[in-house]
Amino acid sequence: MTLAPETTDLKVQLQLADGWFTVCDLNRLLPGRGVAALLPDGRQVALFRDRKGELYAIDNRDPFSGAAVLSRGLTGTHQGRPFVASPLLKQRFDLVSGQCLDDESVRVRTYEVRAA
Repeated sequence: MTLAPETTDLKVQLQLADGWFTVCDLNRLLPGRGVAALLPDGRQVALFRDRKGELYAIDNRDPFSGAAVLSRGLTGTHQGRPFVASPLLKQRFDLVSGQCLDDESVRVRTYEVRAA
């Protein structure tokens, strides 16, 4: 399946403590694929866009391995909730809440994200 290039001037922005931070052009996010971005404080965020156009942002660091790899994980849904599965140890993280679906004691940070 070939996707037609999207023509838009919209930017993906994250809500940080000091306001909205522009991360990238919306057309850089392909549905079902993740992208890693560096934040001003040196942390990494994993950005996702689902096939309906919804945007999600979570920490890119896998809390089980310590590696910054969640942006490379496989996306899916569980009971109607979107998740990403770590490419290393396969734990699934809810893209809305950050909760690990395989270990209730673990959570990753989520970010408010928008296209503007």
